[in-house]
Amino acid sequence: MEFQSIYTERRTGSDKIPEGARSGFQRDFDRLVFSSAFRRLQNKTQVFPLPGTAFVHNRLTHSLEVASVGRSLGKMIGEEISAGFRRTNEGAYEFYRYELANVIAAGCLAHDIGNPAFGHSGEKAISTYFIENAGAKIEGQLLRNFFSDPEWADLSNFEGNANALRVLTHIASILKFPCESVAIDKGWKHRKKYGFFQSEKDTVLQIAAQLGMIEESWEPIVFKRHPFVYLVEAADDICYSIVDMEDAHRLGILSKVQVVGALEEVHQKIARKNEDWDKTFRNYQSIGDANESIAFLRAKTINLLTLQAAEVFLDNRKAILEGRFNDTLIDSIHDNNGALQTVKELSRQKIYEHETVLQIEMAGYNVMSELLQLLIPALLKEKPSHKESIVLKLLPFQLTEFQNTKSKYEKALNALDFLSGMTDEYATEIYRRLKGISTPVHG
Repeated sequence: MEFQSIYTERRTGSDKIPEGARSGFQRDFDRLVFSSAFRRLQNKTQVFPLPGTAFVHNRLTHSLEVASVGRSLGKMIGEEISAGFRRTNEGAYEFYRYELANVIAAGCLAHDIGNPAFGHSGEKAISTYFIENAGAKIEGQLLRNFFSDPEWADLSNFEGNANALRVLTHIASILKFPCESVAIDKGWKHRKKYGFFQSEKDTVLQIAAQLGMIEESWEPIVFKRHPFVYLVEAADDICYSIVDMEDAHRLGILSKVQVVGALEEVHQKIARKNEDWDKTFRNYQSIGDANESIAFLRAKTINLLTLQAAEVFLDNRKAILEGRFNDTLIDSIHDNNGALQTVKELSRQKIYEHETVLQIEMAGYNVMSELLQLLIPALLKEKPSHKESIVLKLLPFQLTEFQNTKSKYEKALNALDFLSGMTDEYATEIYRRLKGISTPVHG
C-alpha cells in the first residue's frame, strides 16, 4: 500500500464523487452525527449501569470523545504525511493536510455503532444463544442446519464490529478486523475478531479493491489492515482505558490516590521532554474539587498518549503500509515501557469485576437471550405457532417486511438488526412486555 492510493472520495454503492461546500469525508461525519443508529448510543451501556446520580459515560459520550482524539491523531499524522506530497501530488497533499482528520473522526464516531444493548454481554448473549441451541429442532430441522458453515460462524460468534459495517453500508477506516468469521486467529491482531458478515462480503471486496488493501488470503478472505484503522483503534484504546478510571473515581470504586498513582505512572514512564509531570502535578494539586482535579489529569494523560501514538505510527509507517505491523499503537507504547501497567491492573481487578458491572452484564445477558428465544424460531418457521405469530405481529415493520425472504440467514440477521439497534431501556421494556411481566395500561 502507498499513502497516495489508500483513500478515495467515492462512496459505497455509487461511482459519483460528491460535490459542494462540504467534502464527502465531512458529509460522512455529519451523516453519522444525525443518524438514528448513532443517537441510540446515548442509552447503551459503556461500562457502568445507566442512568445514575453520578455522571458516567455511555456509548454516545464515549464515541464523541474518541472522535475528538481521533481528529487530533488524524491532524498530526496528516500534517506530517502531507509534507511529502507538497510539490509532487496536489490531491494527496490536500487530503492529508485537510481531510484525514475528518476521515479518522468519522471512523471513530462509527466504531461502536453496531454494538447491541448492554455492551459486550449483549454480544455474548447472541453468540451463546446459537451455540447452546444448535441442536434445537425447529419444524423438525436442527437450528444449526438452517445455515452454511460461514453463516453459522457469523451467528455463533456475533461481532459488533462486523455489525457496524452492516449498519453503515445496508468505510475502510472502521474495518478493524479485515477478515471473515471463519478466519479468526487470535495470534494476529487483525484477525483477533472478524470485521464483516457474509452478507457484506461483496461490499468489503469492493472496498478493499478500491483502496488497494493487501490480500493475505482468498479462502477464507483475509486482508492486511488499512493504515487508518490503527488511528481509530488508538483513539478508542486511549479513551476507554483512561476515562474508565475517571468514571470509577466518580462512582467511588477507585480512590483519588489510586487514580493519581496510575496516571502518574503513565507520565513518568513515557517521560516526554515536552511534558513536565512536576508542573502538571502542581497544577492538579491547586484544583480543590476532587472530580475536576482527576478530570485535569485525565485530559493531560489522553494528550500525552495521543502524541505518543502519533509517534509510533510515524516511526512504523513503512511496516504499517506493508502489512507487517502486528500490533496496536497503544500496545506498542505499553510493551516498550509498561506505562499502562497499573491502569490495566486496576481496570481488570476493580472496574470490570465490580459488582455493578457484573450485575448489568448478567441482566443484559438474560434479556437478550430471552428475546432471541422468542424471535429466532418464530422467524425461521414456515408455520409459526399462535404465540409466535403474535410475537411477529408485535415487531416493527422494518423487521416484518423481510419475513418473506427465502434466506434463513437473512431472516436471522434481520432479527439481530432489530436486537442490536435496541437501547438498554428499550430492550428491557420489550422483554417485559413479551414475557408478560408488564401489560399495557390505558389511561
